[in-house]
Amino acid sequence: MTSDQEVFSLYDNSPDPLLDICMEYVVANLNTITTLDPTSRWRKLKDDIILPAELCEKFIQTFQKKNNRINDNIANIFRDCTRTRLDNVRLRNSRITDEGLRCFMVHKPYRLELVQCEYLSQASLDIININSEKLISLKFGPLNYALSQDEAHLRQRGHIIDAPHLRRLTIQCRGLTIFPLLLLKPLNNLTHLDLSEFTSTVSTCALYELKNLRSLVLYNVLWSKEIIDWITTLHSLQHLDLSHSNERHGKYYNPNEVLTTLVTSLPHLESLDISGTNLAGSGAAAVAVVKEGTSDQIPEVHVRCDIPGLVSRVNNPLEFLGLYGTHHGACKRHDIPAKVISGDGNEEQILTAALAYMERPAMLTRVLNDLYYLFRYENNAYIGRALTVVLDAMDQHVSEKHIQISGSATLFYIVKGKEKDHIGIKLKRRIITALLDGMEAHVGDDTMMRNGCLTLCQFKIPVDVLFEYERVVQILLNGVSDVNQEGFVQRIAIYLLNSLACQVDNTQKRFLGNNGAIGKMLNLISDRLERRLCDDVLEVAWSTMWNVTDETPQNCQRFLENRGMEYFLACLKSFPDKEELLRNMMGLLGNVAEVAELRPQLMNTLFLDVFYDLLDSSSDGIEVSYNAAGVLAHMASDGVAAWTVDQPSRDEVLERVAAAVQRWDLRAERNINYRSFEPILNLLHAHHTPQCQHWAVWALANLTTVYPDKYCSLVDSEGGLRLLRELLKHPAPYGVIKELACVVINNCAQHSSQRTGLPPETVYYDN
Repeated sequence: MTSDQEVFSLYDNSPDPLLDICMEYVVANLNTITTLDPTSRWRKLKDDIILPAELCEKFIQTFQKKNNRINDNIANIFRDCTRTRLDNVRLRNSRITDEGLRCFMVHKPYRLELVQCEYLSQASLDIININSEKLISLKFGPLNYALSQDEAHLRQRGHIIDAPHLRRLTIQCRGLTIFPLLLLKPLNNLTHLDLSEFTSTVSTCALYELKNLRSLVLYNVLWSKEIIDWITTLHSLQHLDLSHSNERHGKYYNPNEVLTTLVTSLPHLESLDISGTNLAGSGAAAVAVVKEGTSDQIPEVHVRCDIPGLVSRVNNPLEFLGLYGTHHGACKRHDIPAKVISGDGNEEQILTAALAYMERPAMLTRVLNDLYYLFRYENNAYIGRALTVVLDAMDQHVSEKHIQISGSATLFYIVKGKEKDHIGIKLKRRIITALLDGMEAHVGDDTMMRNGCLTLCQFKIPVDVLFEYERVVQILLNGVSDVNQEGFVQRIAIYLLNSLACQVDNTQKRFLGNNGAIGKMLNLISDRLERRLCDDVLEVAWSTMWNVTDETPQNCQRFLENRGMEYFLACLKSFPDKEELLRNMMGLLGNVAEVAELRPQLMNTLFLDVFYDLLDSSSDGIEVSYNAAGVLAHMASDGVAAWTVDQPSRDEVLERVAAAVQRWDLRAERNINYRSFEPILNLLHAHHTPQCQHWAVWALANLTTVYPDKYCSLVDSEGGLRLLRELLKHPAPYGVIKELACVVINNCAQHSSQRTGLPPETVYYDN
């Protein structure tokens, strides 16, 4: 089941806001608003453009959303604060240096986030401090440089963070001790402090100056008596986070007493996170005597609480309680005084945990693993919520391999479930983009590639991935490039590539060719030939080249240049009885033969003997014989002078082509797909060689007889009916050809009459 809101998010097919569409275009085409200085190579805003804060911040958000890392060149666009404005600067995984930071900080923003900005130096703090008069929120880290631990130096300096109006401070720096940060120049207006992963110390005197704290996060900070004593003085505290990602580090002495002391000292506490600790006790229920009101006449009652340290909150439950990974499985207990709980006890708790720990990779990885097992083995009620947290996690932690692996595995089970056919376009695209981001970042990891490919297979290929076509192709080509990496990833990647090469236009087929698809397929074929192994990879490699060369002369040329005909002959010799393989190879050669400029390269006795012999093949129905006849018909259509070999003779070949066509069943179902009849219709002009016309007209008659809805309109739209009527008037074609031409014309007339309601006009051939 899903809630109404989840249903809306799942099924949403509404277009993106116009602002989003425009900004995505600007990000993809920077020259619309910027110029590139030819000397310095710096981008700068065009002189006639002024951008308000809303558009500047939207640009930065969109630029990063498209997996672009902001660097100093992009930062330079915002150097002029008379024509750009930034109230909020949020950078993640950027490449800016201190120089780029200056471009942003001249705007003196209210809020600044610098997450995973690895090229910043310690001087970045000075840049922030110089421009901090408006700053109310600061978040930065993890730091790649060490802040000074020299207390004497710090006292001489007078401050580390000098932001008089700062209310929120988050600094991520594993191993840095707490005391230097707040030892000097106390931040008296601070209401939210996050010192995750810091090393606790006994020097907590400066912390006592922070009287206004309402939120304190000490995630992965080892506890000490001094820290606990300090926390108990923060009487305004509403949110306290003492969680740990590693349960071994979350062991308190006398945990029940510590939690009791904390909770009773913080009367305004609404949110508490003790995940990964033993503060919830061993599981023995506590019984307390409390009054249910303030009147003396109200009797005392006994209440149960399965977390002893929280017994005082039984009648005043916490809004949120973090119990994920607590010792003794606290989240699975019954009497817990909290309205919302994070844990691993059920779907609701796991989804709550995912949201709570979205910025903590270590914990988030475990949560996503729990979510994966939930979707693999159980029915789930909150599909929409699960999709949201998984996609957010994958978006925010692209470089975290284990998050990408767990997330993609969960996506697989979500999109193959009962909601699969109802997922809206917007969500579908977001899922595909998240998968590609993860695959691109971890292209060498078999598990990630397998998860990504399997999940992509749940979508309609190529239709659903056309918006990311080029990226999908490049990732998959990388997946099949190593012939030694034989296995599931290679197999599924080549299947996807084959699907991507089918039913797309010539631009996309050329892209496949330009990125080495032909060469990579031939490498796979060469490997299989060396091992004398005919498997599905070999067959699909030929099928992929068949699709890639369809009406794409450049790719046909690449096939020949890469010794494709040698591989064709070698496969024919090594695996003569493999029908699927033979059909795929001949289909490909049919495409090559359609290119007039390439046909001389096929005019070789060795090749022609093979095609000649295959005319009598019954392999895969008529397909192999059909394609062999098609190759020879195209080659013969160039005229007598173009037939430059003595054996087999042109007359022998043409006689046998006509005989083969005559044997085929006109109502035979086909394993073939035509996007255009242009190459076939061109053969109708070959009045000098009627056998070429015979093959072409039979092809049209067969396809319009068996698949009239698909092919009758195609014949008409490409001028085929006009050419067939001209053929009927020409003296050269022999009678069978004209009879087949009448079949095509009558099939198209019958199909047209079904649409228009008008009676068809039947054409007969009169000897």
